[in-house]
Amino acid sequence: MSWQDLVLENELPIRLGFFFGVFAVMAAWELAAPRRRLTVSRTLRWTSNLGLVFLNSLVLRLLFPAAAVGVAALAEERDWGLFNLVEAPFAVAVLLSVVAMDFVIWLQHVVFHAIPVLWRLHRVHHADLDYDVTTGARFHTIEIILSMLIKFATIVLLGPPVVAVVIFEVLLNATAMFNHGNVKLPARLDRALRWVLVTPDMHRVHHSVEDDEANSNFGFSLTWWDRLFGTYRDQPRAGHQGMTIGIHRYRDPKLVDRLPGMLALPFVGPITGYAINRRQWKNSDEK
Repeated sequence: MSWQDLVLENELPIRLGFFFGVFAVMAAWELAAPRRRLTVSRTLRWTSNLGLVFLNSLVLRLLFPAAAVGVAALAEERDWGLFNLVEAPFAVAVLLSVVAMDFVIWLQHVVFHAIPVLWRLHRVHHADLDYDVTTGARFHTIEIILSMLIKFATIVLLGPPVVAVVIFEVLLNATAMFNHGNVKLPARLDRALRWVLVTPDMHRVHHSVEDDEANSNFGFSLTWWDRLFGTYRDQPRAGHQGMTIGIHRYRDPKLVDRLPGMLALPFVGPITGYAINRRQWKNSDEK
């Protein structure tokens, strides 16, 4: 058995191991040195957010038992995608594949903010009234399904090595938990990391109730795309202690921080326009 086959066979334990390991580290860090005071019961939020994670994982396993790694193996077997047609050193193919898939995730994130019907789904993530490690995995089930289909299409077109897909999945989950952490890095370290990786202070700006701040810092792993495309914002106007997390219209914990309300949220309220990265904004109830 080749080492790639070994990775394919153990993909789920590898991802779960990293997930629980990073989650435990971030949860302990938050308890020891929180960046902001939480406003909603942690028990309520964690039960709902992690309940949604469990539900999404179950639905994905039922709908797509092979997951992204299985699609990568199929693409390799049938010579689908760029890196299965063009010869490239293995390490180069892995590196470029991870970077390319990260760009697709960034672009997908922008699109889910730009198109009102998709924003209905994505606002479940933004409606969390607090911001901590569990927010990083809080997405509506329909959005998770659409994200997986986009990932499948990307893999079929790109033809990444199986190992690259595993690395990408682990990196995406780990950085999402890290940059949604209710923690603070030393200022010098934060500035240095921001040239490559999204930090908690950088991504927290994206969860502001202010329109222009919510339409910035779309990255989950790499910061390059926000810098290249003009969506990077250094700090929130009110500061990290004074900023308000969430969405103006949706402030009731019974709706936004309970599992039934989270599942119903895309179907509540009107669809309104949601322009990206405007420099002048009017106060609005919907984001």
